[in-house]
Amino acid sequence: MGILDFFTRAKEVHVEPLRLDWMQVDVHSHLIPGIDDGAKNMEDSISMIRRLHEMGLRKIITTPHVMSEFYKNTPEIIQLGLKDVKKALKKENIDIEIEAAAEYYLDEIFLDKVQKGEKLLTLANNYVLVETGFINKPQMLFEIFFAMEMQGYKPVFAHPERYQYLIQDKKFFGELLDRDVYFQLNLLSLTGFYSKPIKNFAEMLIDEKKVKFFGTDCHNHRYLDMLETLPKSKYYEKLPTIDALNKSL
Repeated sequence: MGILDFFTRAKEVHVEPLRLDWMQVDVHSHLIPGIDDGAKNMEDSISMIRRLHEMGLRKIITTPHVMSEFYKNTPEIIQLGLKDVKKALKKENIDIEIEAAAEYYLDEIFLDKVQKGEKLLTLANNYVLVETGFINKPQMLFEIFFAMEMQGYKPVFAHPERYQYLIQDKKFFGELLDRDVYFQLNLLSLTGFYSKPIKNFAEMLIDEKKVKFFGTDCHNHRYLDMLETLPKSKYYEKLPTIDALNKSL
């Protein structure tokens, strides 16, 4: 082992272990195997949940994608998958509470579901996690939010820091803030996992006190490996001081 290897290893050894006790509840992940782009199989699912539990989480509300073109998940499909995960966790003696909601993609088909009064899977207290495409500004966003609110749902905007149209269009971002929509920020964004501009936007949202929920958005072990570098972020010590709603779920 060379001297550079020695110093590299020494630095790695002294990285503070990641703790998520302050968050208690993860509201965004993809841990039901085989139904979206998250966990591929049950072994994959259980090993990721074990790692999250070891980080200090007491509860996970996992949120499979519901997208009309790609992931045509229904409440029945999601709940059946959740039941299997719960059985596997019990068998492995992993004592963590797990429930399921969904991450709904906002499009015309979703709007039609809402307007027809179809039941949506919620995080609790009628909070519904929603997402859009990352590049183009959705034309029906406020119409969909209004329809959800008329049905008693409270939209929770998943990872707004990742949407390029929000980063680039300050006017539209301001209009979104005026609607008092709740924002859910991905902890991975603070590590630079996605990009530096996304990291900067995530930090701004925290500084401006715009974040109401935090989530891991865990899809695979690569996400968790990068998440373990979060203690290196200058915002890591700030996170427990933020009045987020995770603990209330």
